[in-house]
Amino acid sequence: MASTGSTPFPKWQLAILLGAPLAIGLGYLYLRNRLEDPEKKKIAELKAKTTISLDNEDNAKATESAIDRAMKLKGAGNRAFHAGEYDKAIALYNEAIEACPPDRPVDLATFYQNRSACYEKREMWEQVKEDCTFALKLNEKYVKAFLRRSRAAEKSGDLVLALEDVTSACILERFQVQSSLVNADRILKALGRQHAREALAKRRPVMPSKHFIKTYFSAFSEDPINTVNVDDSKSGFAKAKHALDAQDYESVVDACTEELQSDGQYKYEALLLRATFYLLLGRHDDAQSDLAKVIDSDTSVKVKVNALIKRASLYTQLENTERCLEDFAYAAKIDPNNSDIYHHRGQVYLLLERMDEATAEFAKAVELNPDFSIAYIQKCYADYRHAQLHKNVGALTQVRADFEKALERFPRCAEVYILYAQVLSDQQEWGRAEALFESALAVDPNNATLYVHKGLVQLQKSTDFDKAVKLINKAIEIDDKCDFAYETLGTIEVQRGNLRRSLELFEKAIALAKTEQEMTHLFSLKDAAAAQLKVSERWGLDWTVS
Repeated sequence: MASTGSTPFPKWQLAILLGAPLAIGLGYLYLRNRLEDPEKKKIAELKAKTTISLDNEDNAKATESAIDRAMKLKGAGNRAFHAGEYDKAIALYNEAIEACPPDRPVDLATFYQNRSACYEKREMWEQVKEDCTFALKLNEKYVKAFLRRSRAAEKSGDLVLALEDVTSACILERFQVQSSLVNADRILKALGRQHAREALAKRRPVMPSKHFIKTYFSAFSEDPINTVNVDDSKSGFAKAKHALDAQDYESVVDACTEELQSDGQYKYEALLLRATFYLLLGRHDDAQSDLAKVIDSDTSVKVKVNALIKRASLYTQLENTERCLEDFAYAAKIDPNNSDIYHHRGQVYLLLERMDEATAEFAKAVELNPDFSIAYIQKCYADYRHAQLHKNVGALTQVRADFEKALERFPRCAEVYILYAQVLSDQQEWGRAEALFESALAVDPNNATLYVHKGLVQLQKSTDFDKAVKLINKAIEIDDKCDFAYETLGTIEVQRGNLRRSLELFEKAIALAKTEQEMTHLFSLKDAAAAQLKVSERWGLDWTVS
């Protein structure tokens, strides 16, 4: 799987650098003020049915008697509920609701909420939502009612209401109840996936930036496209190769198609190159079709293996790990000495947190091709993660030595500086990390992601939002297709309380996303920001960092 944006992290995990607890506590929220109120008149009547004068002794006695009766009925209903006699409990709560004086809205809300618990046991989701709605009209900050209505809404497929309610509960609980946070996260992801699928059906493919494409191709040490010698300079594939070398990426697909239509000598290389650009464009069905044709053909082993690696990468993006690993296994069988197989399979294992396998794969890749800088430095990073996981101090010391050796061996490889800087940031060695990012910029000045990483260092070491924002805006100036910059800046703006601005940034990142997985994550962030905006408008909360 090719490196994306010169970072070892999948883009949906990069927010970890900003602090996962904050992402859960503030970011993973979704609130929409969309509650329908079909019983509004009934609620008003319940509240205003009788006017009680506290100066009137007879009325006061009547009220006291009524609430006593209501509370006794509630107690009997509770006992029936705990005994599993739900129909009996419903009848008792009905009586309690009828008996309750209208000047006791909190008690009345409790009776409705208790009755909804019976309906929940009966899986009568619409009745659950209706009773919880009554309860919340009477007691607008009733956590139990929010949580129960959220569960009912999720069960009945109303994810927006489900997330709205669990989010309200999280806020009222001050984000201290883990079960509520877990529920909010689960529902938000489901809603994000729903939004992503809707958006993918309508999205227009966007060509990534030139730097992104260059970085993608650099992750293959045995790319058969680069090594093939084209005899016919006027062929479609020759035009495609020329466009690739000239970074005229918009012309590559059409030139490959021209080669295929003429049934040219390089049709399988053209299929592979076209499939590669379909992958970069997020046209997954088209990519899969072309890659399958290459894999099932009698083309050279190198071309077939490159196609297998790229299809395995696609399966990873589609969250089909089994098919991904099958393709890698087949590639290793037919070309066991191809270092790219082990390098890219190592990346998959790294994403899966299968560290023993990841380190073994990278070690094999480096053994086969010790001069391939990308594989070498990613081996160092995998070794670091492995040593961290096992708290192996000796191994951590060796990893530091290996990184220093990599700096000496590959001084013109930006990835060496980037990964080492991220390790040092993890160890809170901010000064050296910043210096390494500067060295990376000297090697690769058009790499916009480096400014994002520098901004993240500013947040980690001193929570300097202004400096971080300035650096990340610089990234966008360099590359207006840097989705990493838009996503990170959007997350920072959420933390600063600039919610409307964050929505704009997440929308830009969404437009550049290529997979459902990426888009689901980004929609979750966008929905989170929208939630805070709704909450602030409804309850008068101020999220702005002063």
